Amino acid sequence: MTHRRRIVDLSHRIHAGLVTYPGLPAPTIQPHLTREASRSVYTAGTEFAMDVITMIGNTGTYLDSPFHRYADGPDLAGLDLDTLVGLPAEVVHLTGREERGIPASALEGRADPGSAVLLRTGWDAHFGTPAYAAGAPFLTEEGARLLADAGVSLVGIDSLNIDDTESGGSRPAHSILLAAGIHVVEHLTGLGALPERGALFTAAPPAVEGFGTFPVRAFAELPTAE
Repeated sequence: MTHRRRIVDLSHRIHAGLVTYPGLPAPTIQPHLTREASRSVYTAGTEFAMDVITMIGNTGTYLDSPFHRYADGPDLAGLDLDTLVGLPAEVVHLTGREERGIPASALEGRADPGSAVLLRTGWDAHFGTPAYAAGAPFLTEEGARLLADAGVSLVGIDSLNIDDTESGGSRPAHSILLAAGIHVVEHLTGLGALPERGALFTAAPPAVEGFGTFPVRAFAELPTAE
């Protein structure tokens, strides 16, 4: 029997003009060297395209490092790859709930140490539309504390924010999780394709010094047998 794997992409695509979080700038993409211009630089038959992207770190599906919240926390370059790659995924399916806040009771028994707890709310269906900005599900303070106390490595959500952005400037989930060194991944998508357990989750940003957030290519690996 040959063991193979199936990869499930959990990231939104980034393109020029994409609105991820209302009020933040959309990315712009411009050519630095066009294919046409490169023909005068390289030998006949050889051409390249080089482009410049300008964007805020909070674009698309992105990861928050502790530095995003705390000045003395590890930045993107200071993150341990062991906490970003191949994490056992605990997928908590929460679609159909009337309450916006995800309570600690919904997470009991789903927070193994070192795991990636992925909160599937179904809100990603609204991504890129005005509906995405209002009424989004979020993790409650009590839920965040349960996950921090359990020692998980990462918490992800397919919603606008891990916190309730409609309750003022308080951000308890960010504050609790990032203080504990737990990474936060927001704006996931496609979590409905994952089982509750058995997948391995990866979301690794580039090692940028002095930076707290950056887009990731988040994905899950599912084993298959042949």
